[in-house]
Amino acid sequence: MGKPTGFLDYKRETAGVTEPLKRITNFHEFRVPLDKEKQMLQGARCMECGVPFCQSGMMLGGMVSGCPLNNLVPETNDLVCTGNWKQAYLRLSKTHSFPEFTSRVCPALCEAACTCNLDGEPVATKENERAIIEMAFEEGWVTPQPPKIRVGKKIAVVGSGPSGLAAAQKLNRRGYDVTVYERSDRIGGLLRYGIPNMKLEKSVIDRRIRIMEEEGVTFVTGVNVGKDMKAEELLKKFDRVLLACGASNPRDIKVQGRDAKGIYFAVDFLSKVTKTLLDSEFKTVPYELAKNKHVLVIGGGDTGNDCVGTAIRLGAKSVTQLEMMPMPPKERTADNPWPQWPRVLKTDYGQEEAIAVFGKDPRVYQTTVTEFIKDKNGNVCQAKIVKLEAKKDEATGRMQMVPVAGSEEIIPADVVLIAAGFLGAESAVAEAFNVKLDGRTNVETAKDSYRTSNEKVFVTGDMHRGQSLVVWAIREGREAAREIDESIMGYTND
Repeated sequence: MGKPTGFLDYKRETAGVTEPLKRITNFHEFRVPLDKEKQMLQGARCMECGVPFCQSGMMLGGMVSGCPLNNLVPETNDLVCTGNWKQAYLRLSKTHSFPEFTSRVCPALCEAACTCNLDGEPVATKENERAIIEMAFEEGWVTPQPPKIRVGKKIAVVGSGPSGLAAAQKLNRRGYDVTVYERSDRIGGLLRYGIPNMKLEKSVIDRRIRIMEEEGVTFVTGVNVGKDMKAEELLKKFDRVLLACGASNPRDIKVQGRDAKGIYFAVDFLSKVTKTLLDSEFKTVPYELAKNKHVLVIGGGDTGNDCVGTAIRLGAKSVTQLEMMPMPPKERTADNPWPQWPRVLKTDYGQEEAIAVFGKDPRVYQTTVTEFIKDKNGNVCQAKIVKLEAKKDEATGRMQMVPVAGSEEIIPADVVLIAAGFLGAESAVAEAFNVKLDGRTNVETAKDSYRTSNEKVFVTGDMHRGQSLVVWAIREGREAAREIDESIMGYTND
């Protein structure tokens, strides 16, 4: 332990942020990192616990507590504290493929499980992780690691999101010839088009892709496997195929007026904005999507928040965000003790910006849409909403959110963004490879396995577990790579 009393001597401090009214004028990251000396003091706050829940990645109270990657959190925090930055990077790299991604977009399960939460604020582990990886890039420690020997076996990875990239990295370093197929025009999947630029600069992805290319990974864009390239062709050409296509089947809102123009799935909207920015090198901003319009976002999660922040940058006249569930408490309740994930109110960057611009939080709780109203040209112009209340279903005994009679209200809505989550994998890819889907429309595998009903085909990430976090995608990619390696070689030393 760098300093036994560090958690008492130093207050938690994280990166500064550009104030909302300034940062909404562009689509760039707005966090201002701490200097290295201050970051070292944040490392000193780590207690080096005998039982470090921060790195456990275990299920508690129905949710995961601690890092799913099992990052060696106390060790890396200690190395930050003592200024051994290169060793911190090497230690972090033992368990993590892409710290530069999670240190920007992860909700920090490690911090939620930190022992300091018992009587104070958690160690800034996520901030430490970002400082480690950014210094590693600056100092040239992140270098290509091509394998010394190629084993003469070929692997195809279908999908270039975080799970596909993590698997490709590990399989390539193990000596396989790896080709990654992506149906979009750029590599990155969810990281590229599902997460706004101000949350994850796309140059961060490009930086990592260049290294992977130098290591020997082949990337092919603009190929929709199952349509542009037959599954049979891949199975004939490659020794194994890994499906990493994500949970790309969005949950819809099926109410009257759903066919109105101006209603988009959230990821389609976010993708269009990002693609326009990238194609024009940020010279063209698609203001026409939201400028001077009333924007209605349906869904209270991270994607919904991203829609709020994006709509504000596009000049929306107003932004309303609907959430079916009640407002969470501001502090942990008795039935949600540490080290469980804290089910408490979180105000993210998009909501902060809405408060700064419009003077109020955009979220409306316990509310849903019952109808979309069109104008004479078929464009959505209003939405009928209704309040919800929790009632027990007599048949199942479960609590359900049901409409409150007489609470209907009509609000303006020129643009509607549906951010209600995803139902599972697209069936087209599964059908092309003749693999089974489970009851949740994820690709079916045996417990704790990534092998599908086709012995040459494996699956990973959201396509395997359902909609989840980037950190889980990376873990699954690493584990799937290990299982593929073992299936070919009969063993794995990873």
